[in-house]
Amino acid sequence: MSIFEYNGSAVVAMVGKNCFAIASDRRLGVQLQTVATDFQRVFKIHGKLYIGLSGLASDAQTLYQRLVFKHKLYQLREERDMKPETFASLVSALLYEKRFGPYFCQPIIAGLGENDQPFICTMDCIGAKELAKDFVVSGTASESLYGACESMYKPDMEPEELFETISQALLSSVDRDCLSGWGGYVLIVTPTEVQERVLKGRMD
Repeated sequence: MSIFEYNGSAVVAMVGKNCFAIASDRRLGVQLQTVATDFQRVFKIHGKLYIGLSGLASDAQTLYQRLVFKHKLYQLREERDMKPETFASLVSALLYEKRFGPYFCQPIIAGLGENDQPFICTMDCIGAKELAKDFVVSGTASESLYGACESMYKPDMEPEELFETISQALLSSVDRDCLSGWGGYVLIVTPTEVQERVLKGRMD
């Protein structure tokens, strides 16, 4: 078993019309044993920027703390919030710095940039970025997430339709992966508001 599969995870981000959604499962496991069913994998950096961290849970929390520290320093120095593109480069540089003993995380970054244009990207554990215009996935359920998202996604969805699409994609994908699941957590971010919703899923 790979170290990335030790805790199990499923994270997905999807772009809509001037909005985006980021969702994750809620299971924390130790291989096949479930430890918690309310685990947080999506973290807030600022009002319009979120990061989802799949992979080893302890590394995800450590990485998040380091990123919050770096972002607060940036806010103090620049007196503004970081753009999503800039933040993606920061995460990439931070991961590549540790390439010989990496954080076992695969981050997904989602944010609203200039003119409220959605930006999503993912990277591997040493910071190799992959930009996308539609959706990005990571975690143990990534293969089934790719299939579900490919078939369900369509461009320029409104927030409510985007929520429905990403929720169905997440729930149907984690049912095909025994290391992730136990419901889901979805964030819909628009220029004016952020909606948080918790999904109920199969509890096995």
